[in-house]
Amino acid sequence: MNENEREPVALTPEETLRYHRQIILPQVGPQGQDRMKSASILLVGAGGLGSPAALYLAAAGVGRLGVVDGDVVELSNLQRQVLHDTPSVGRSKTESAHRRIARINPDVQVEEYPVRLNSDNALGILEGWDVVVDGSDNFPTRYLVNDACVLLGIPFVYGAVFRFEGQASVFASPGGPCYRCLFRDPPPPDAVPSCAEAGVLGVLPGLVGTIQATEAIKLVLGIGDPLVGRLLLVDTLPMEFREVELRRDPGCVVCGDFPSITSLIDYEEFCGGATAPLAAPLERPQVAEIDVEELRARLGSGRAPVILDVRENHEWSISNLGPYGARLVPLGRLQEVLSELDPEEDLVIYCRTGHRSAIAVKQLASVGFDRALNLRGGINEWARKIDPSLPTY
Repeated sequence: MNENEREPVALTPEETLRYHRQIILPQVGPQGQDRMKSASILLVGAGGLGSPAALYLAAAGVGRLGVVDGDVVELSNLQRQVLHDTPSVGRSKTESAHRRIARINPDVQVEEYPVRLNSDNALGILEGWDVVVDGSDNFPTRYLVNDACVLLGIPFVYGAVFRFEGQASVFASPGGPCYRCLFRDPPPPDAVPSCAEAGVLGVLPGLVGTIQATEAIKLVLGIGDPLVGRLLLVDTLPMEFREVELRRDPGCVVCGDFPSITSLIDYEEFCGGATAPLAAPLERPQVAEIDVEELRARLGSGRAPVILDVRENHEWSISNLGPYGARLVPLGRLQEVLSELDPEEDLVIYCRTGHRSAIAVKQLASVGFDRALNLRGGINEWARKIDPSLPTY
């Protein structure tokens, strides 16, 4: 936040007492708390990630909070969306969020946007906020938030959860990467299962959403080292935290040196209609598979297949089968390299656990690659059974 944009807002004696434990931090102090009171943060989504972010930002004394969410509270939300309670079922999420925030800190000004964010309203809603916290659960909204924040020059704090794992980063900060630098294109609409199909540990959004709130506060105060150029990976089963370095892509279509996207587009069309929470429920396609032991045997027998890795760049940097000749071809770009592949050769396709690679094998089989096999269990299974030196994630 630009400190010169507005005058500090003096704290009342009651506010000084309320935030005392925070004010005595040398990195905060009275001036930092004044800055918090003057700050404005917009929450896109009042669900699993937005809930803890809203609670902690309100408690921390952020002066103005905006909440964008077009949904109503459902009973199935309450396992993880702690901003809401049982009496709120059936109410709009923005109304429920407003009531809860007011009970936590009545000094916080709450602005409700009980709508679905889209290309027509996004710039009008996002403009003027200091920081955006993205708690959305679908790809069209994620790309929309990214592009709008880049165009408006607003940093946004990204978060995502899946089963027992989560991610967080800060995008669209000056000089840093944006979401498209990490994921240039969305996955196919059926490539990522929904939380309804895959499940999510209820406390995981609380963990990631609290990290998002922390990053938003750091951005407001101008302290610490925000997650700019870093993707934080969380796996709660072994309770491991890892980082992947991210760099701004000079060729990025939105934040690059010569951007081709200078206004908002139709994001539902761009994402192939993936408007349900991270895609519609699906089962893994039934395709021909090979297990890790058999692949190891074939690699050592002179009958080595061509190996394709259909994950993303940041996943390849964590672990890969490059020493065995594997080639990285993200699933969204598979169609672009078909002319470089020989349908008469044996192909083994892998991803993290075997889901995306099964989709890739199905796509390949539909265009005549009958010798393509899915690596059952993916790179994680290889790490567990063949090469324990490789990290799982």
